[in-house]
Amino acid sequence: MPIGDPGGCNFEYTTEGLPLSLAFAEIPVKDISRATDFYCSILKLEKVSADDTAAVLRLDGGGRIVLKKSRDAGKDTGLFLRVVSPFEFNRRMVDDGVVMIRHPQRGPLGVYASFLDSEGNTLHVIEGRSDP
Repeated sequence: MPIGDPGGCNFEYTTEGLPLSLAFAEIPVKDISRATDFYCSILKLEKVSADDTAAVLRLDGGGRIVLKKSRDAGKDTGLFLRVVSPFEFNRRMVDDGVVMIRHPQRGPLGVYASFLDSEGNTLHVIEGRSDP
């Protein structure tokens, strides 16, 4: 008898128990204050809370980014943030002095670009208005 079927019937799963969306992503940073300033002033995320070891930031679309103090900063996070236009994002970041390591280009999932945050972490943006 499966653990999810205490009645012993032939239960068939549909979407029960499957992930709905990304709750949060954790990014290692060396300096919480500097990183929080970058994410809030440059990327326009909203600070929810912060202390000496972590900061929680909210994206307009509802997800959260947790900046966690670590000596392990400066990594490719693998995090892709959705933007309406990677070209407009690129222009805005260049104007703000952000290091773009990949200008907008077409990839298998759409047009994307990559940049460095204040801690040397690589983040990515990808074109899209809403979840598919």
